[in-house]
Amino acid sequence: MALTRRLTARGGFFEDADFDYETRIMLGATACGTGDVGPVLATIDRIADGDAHSWFVAWSDLAADFAARGDAALAAGHADTARWALVAASQYYGKAVVFIDGMADQSAFLPTFRTHRACWDRAVDASDGHHVRVSIPYEGRELPGYLLRPDASGAARPTLVVTNGSDGTLPSLLSYGAGEALARGYNAFLFDGPGQQSMLFEHEIRFRPDWEAVLTPVIDTLVGRADVDGEALVGYGISQGGYWLTRALAFEHRLRAAVADPGVVDVGASWTAALPEPLLKLLDAGRREEFDAAVRAHADPARARTLAFRSKPYVSDNLFDLLNEVRAYQVRDVVGRITTPLLVLDPADEQFFPGQPRELFDLLPGEKQIMEFTDDSGTNWHCQPTGRRLTHTAMLDYLADHLPAATA
Repeated sequence: MALTRRLTARGGFFEDADFDYETRIMLGATACGTGDVGPVLATIDRIADGDAHSWFVAWSDLAADFAARGDAALAAGHADTARWALVAASQYYGKAVVFIDGMADQSAFLPTFRTHRACWDRAVDASDGHHVRVSIPYEGRELPGYLLRPDASGAARPTLVVTNGSDGTLPSLLSYGAGEALARGYNAFLFDGPGQQSMLFEHEIRFRPDWEAVLTPVIDTLVGRADVDGEALVGYGISQGGYWLTRALAFEHRLRAAVADPGVVDVGASWTAALPEPLLKLLDAGRREEFDAAVRAHADPARARTLAFRSKPYVSDNLFDLLNEVRAYQVRDVVGRITTPLLVLDPADEQFFPGQPRELFDLLPGEKQIMEFTDDSGTNWHCQPTGRRLTHTAMLDYLADHLPAATA
């Protein structure tokens, strides 16, 4: 099918809204140096609209092609090309599994995840010492972290500490601020927290609402390093990380400034928004047996697979318990304790947390700023997928304005 026929009547690439949104993410990533636009466009042209298996195959094929390019470049001694290709391969493998909950057979998930992560690790290891692995002590175990540095000098630098979202990959964070931070002379610290990526898929460690228990050991580790300026730490929370970072800032005050992209007040609201009114009343009343019976009466195998996949990072697997669990992921009770200057990003057409950026901004007690992104500028939708460079310039300028003058 010709690309010109891929564009739908509503101006997107797919009629399926989720397929279209994920495609926009990948196009935005190319603007930040991940992969290339032509291969992305050619890949989406091979995908049947709304078909999860077709999506998986197309992105897996592209990832394998870039992985082969990266390995060939490594063997030939072309480290720069190898890093670029392997990062793209890792990103594409990660994108391949984003709709795997729509596949009846999900057995390919873990092998694909491991291949994705192996590509990322090869890219890090081929960085000529620019990037180093840094483990974070966490409740008797370690969280895997990566300190990305602009060079291998070991100079103490301002450091952007990135809190990921619920299902984003590490290479995706290069197009969510980390790459631009490196270009400006910052370090960028990326890590898997509980419930995120390897901590979930390899170790079955679940999400937690009290992210200060995660961010504080991260900062403890970073301030003890000679290549990190402990007086010039700034934070960024992407997607659901907009909740986690905001929550942590109520207790952890060593960041000079931070950005929530988008502002998130209540994660549970995104789960209950589509709940039919009768079910919501049963949930609010705590009538579990009636709630469970009503859910069973309208059981759908495809929805059950999706719920099972989406609930994996949480402790609960029963829907009633899960919805009550996610309702604990809110900041209204603690937001008054935040003293860190916070920039709240507020995109038009926010799909997952509509209205919450403005709500968070209104709740914040101290220094704050809100920045809107619009449909007219093409920077709408959750986390501005096709406006990442505009997002990065705004957020990093804001953060620089709050650093000590000698390091900004």
